[in-house]
Amino acid sequence: MSHLTYAEAVVVGLIQGVTELFPVSSLGHNVLLPAIVGGSWATDLNVAAPESPYLAFVVGLHVATAIGIMIYFWRDWVRIIRGFYTSVRHFRVQTVDEKLCWFLILATIPVGLVGLIFEHEFRVLFAKPIRAAIFLVVNGLILYAGERFRTRRSKQADADQAARRAELATVPAAAFAEAGSPASASASAAGTARRPAAAHASGQRAIRRQEEIQAVESDDRLSRIGWVEAVIIGSAQILALLAGISRDGVTMVAGMFRGLSRQDAARFAFLLATPVILAAGVLKAPDLTGSLSKGIHGQILVGSICAGVGAYLSVRFLVRYFQTRTLTPFAIYCVVFGLASIVYLQLK
Repeated sequence: MSHLTYAEAVVVGLIQGVTELFPVSSLGHNVLLPAIVGGSWATDLNVAAPESPYLAFVVGLHVATAIGIMIYFWRDWVRIIRGFYTSVRHFRVQTVDEKLCWFLILATIPVGLVGLIFEHEFRVLFAKPIRAAIFLVVNGLILYAGERFRTRRSKQADADQAARRAELATVPAAAFAEAGSPASASASAAGTARRPAAAHASGQRAIRRQEEIQAVESDDRLSRIGWVEAVIIGSAQILALLAGISRDGVTMVAGMFRGLSRQDAARFAFLLATPVILAAGVLKAPDLTGSLSKGIHGQILVGSICAGVGAYLSVRFLVRYFQTRTLTPFAIYCVVFGLASIVYLQLK
């Protein structure tokens, strides 16, 4: 039986954590990379093999990725889980958090059912390097179409939220700091030598407070999309079972086609990613303690840490990126890398 090396664990862990959130398909990259590198990598990292230790490794990466995302959104998940509790307790779906919670649940069901039934078929039939390269090109075209043919409603939502961000930017940083920290008044009385550091900390609190306000306002908008829209957007994740198609990318495109701003579409996609990735990891959890993981527990731990850190840093970057920027650079990357991979694999 082949075994993973620590070098493979670090590289693949980082790729998994970063590309899971970036709209470029983590599975596609994890299928293509071993084939391009060749040698022991192609043997050790063959996701289509039925009894490969790589399957147990992937389970650890998925769980770590979900944890990394949850750490960034922990405040939001506290509200969402509280909304689930109050909804069940009072048998109602009224508040923003209650609605968003059930939207996420319903939007996850389609991909959950398809993945549960057909996961093996998708992995064995489509997780091949040449097919992953082809689907990566398709993913790029989907991302480009999502930007090129955006609805008027989605563009207007972007304009409205840009105006709102500009409005928040005019609010003094001290106001956000005071709102976010009762101790800010005493901090302002610190000595002159400590003022630069205090000012920096105050500025960081202000930025975080702005992000929290924007998150709450985004959830309010998402809670008004409707049950059917939530299921339609969530169903787009089924395409991501094909290696090369990005879960977050197709979900964002579906959201924009249904009238969401780019920022809200990205947030909904990131929130949806957590239960799907975590469920995929938990479902295959027995692989972590079974024969497939024998001799690679250290590699699983190292790779998982890399994946978790990569996921956290990625979502932190992308939440801000999609406030003002587009999917187009990712579309170009997917098409170029996909075509180059096809040529290379055919000539190899």
